Amino acid sequence: MIASSTAPGFLVSEGSDSSPLSLYLHIPFCDWKCTYCDFNSYAGMDDLIPAFVTALAREIRLWGDVLGRRSVQTVFFGGGTPSLLSTPDLDTLMTAVRCSFALEEGAEVTLEGNPGTVDRGKLTGFRSCGINRVSFGVQSFDPLELKFLTRIHDADAARKAYTDARDAGFENVNLDFIFGLPGQTEASWRRTLDEAIALQPEHLSLYILTVEESTPLGQQVAKGAVGEANPDTVAALYEWTCERMGKGGYAQYEISNWSLDGRTCRHNLVYWENRDYLGVGPGAHSHLGATRFAVIRSPRAYVRQMTADEAARVPFSIHDSVEHQDSAAEMTDSAWLGLRLNRGLDLAGFKVRFGESFDSAFPGVAARYEGQGLLERDGDRLRLTARGRLMSNEVFADLVAVSDAVQTA
Repeated sequence: MIASSTAPGFLVSEGSDSSPLSLYLHIPFCDWKCTYCDFNSYAGMDDLIPAFVTALAREIRLWGDVLGRRSVQTVFFGGGTPSLLSTPDLDTLMTAVRCSFALEEGAEVTLEGNPGTVDRGKLTGFRSCGINRVSFGVQSFDPLELKFLTRIHDADAARKAYTDARDAGFENVNLDFIFGLPGQTEASWRRTLDEAIALQPEHLSLYILTVEESTPLGQQVAKGAVGEANPDTVAALYEWTCERMGKGGYAQYEISNWSLDGRTCRHNLVYWENRDYLGVGPGAHSHLGATRFAVIRSPRAYVRQMTADEAARVPFSIHDSVEHQDSAAEMTDSAWLGLRLNRGLDLAGFKVRFGESFDSAFPGVAARYEGQGLLERDGDRLRLTARGRLMSNEVFADLVAVSDAVQTA
């Protein structure tokens, strides 16, 4: 139930209930904007951090009023570089979360960070605020690859960040890496991945480089100044990665994510299972019931509007994108997001949730891709094959196209 008369018109009553919620806090600040990055992040705005923290804490508290101290099962500080915040900054935000929501005992609370922005003392302070999982953007242990990616840390800084996290008492650590770089050799990726596995973090996120047109790297590729990796080479690297991770004791549970001893990222599972999450901070996205909405992207505009006197309209005046999805859109999102998981889509659960079977909602899709060896059934589950994970974008695009055709027929 919505607990306040200040609830926005777009947030219908079905969109808020008593089920647990996940909370995403966007921290947009960076020391440096990498050339491949298309996230809503900004360098050179450190002067804004104090006012931003106050504004973000206010947005959290106002949402708590609206949603009636709804239970929160995961919290994720993403960015940007959240590790640029000070311990007092983080404590202010975590206090706002605890005062505004019912933070579950044992909730997963993740903070993203970059090597070089933390040390043992700072990480110890973060733990005292309630952070119990850290995620470091390492990307590579190869100096030439780090230079290509315009990262400002070196491999030793990444190793130190990991060691400092362990010394600070963190028992749940993720490391991010990127492969499929132009000119990357199989040998260099093998060295990086072997070292990552040897460290034994609880979680590894391994992403194939995506070149976005709007980024400096995308512009370099468009001009021909930088080439793109050979697709066959990237496919071979991905297949080897899956094999190597398995031998290293890691279980793949999503296209780009592996965990040790079942330590999956509970927050990201909420996205892939198309459940409710609230995003606060500039550029953050939310999904409540059948409503999706996003906050304005500009940090300075966000702070201005969040510190205005129009408290009755905040936080809702700061959203510049609102979409109330119909059943077909929710089904499509649930289908392609669920198929990202190695366990696949629960077909029986899908029918219970939407009152329609997958084959009825997406006629011919399962049969077509089963015939091509990209999808397979295992009882009541439909999942991508190993080859299908390599070609997942093709499957997902077809799901959207078929759904659109059914709706317009």
